Amino acid sequence: MKKFILLAVFLITVKSFSQNRFSGTWSNEKCKDCKKEYIFTITIAQSNSAIFGTAEITSDHKELNSGILEVSGYVYPLGDKAQIKLKDKDGISSSAVLMANDGALQFSKRGGADLVPKEIILSKLYE
Repeated sequence: MKKFILLAVFLITVKSFSQNRFSGTWSNEKCKDCKKEYIFTITIAQSNSAIFGTAEITSDHKELNSGILEVSGYVYPLGDKAQIKLKDKDGISSSAVLMANDGALQFSKRGGADLVPKEIILSKLYE
């Protein structure tokens, strides 16, 4: 009986740890080694395996500004990878994959319109 209780507590702890891996505000704003022409900011909340939030690209170059993008998606079963869809106010969409690695988030565009950059490393600004 004790082994079962310990196993249940361990599984709940692991599940709780992985649940909020993607939640928070992420940005490439603090990037020191990269040449920044734009700032990509994504604010997402994770609830079990679903992801919801907003994203925005801001830049001095008007053609790079995206406006507010709606973010929706899901987290893969192991909890370190997520598939998201970004949609602008006109309904134009793009898809991307997020990978959580040691306090950073790797953003890789998979397809769709050119709303967002192809690849970025994002750091967490705040929860």
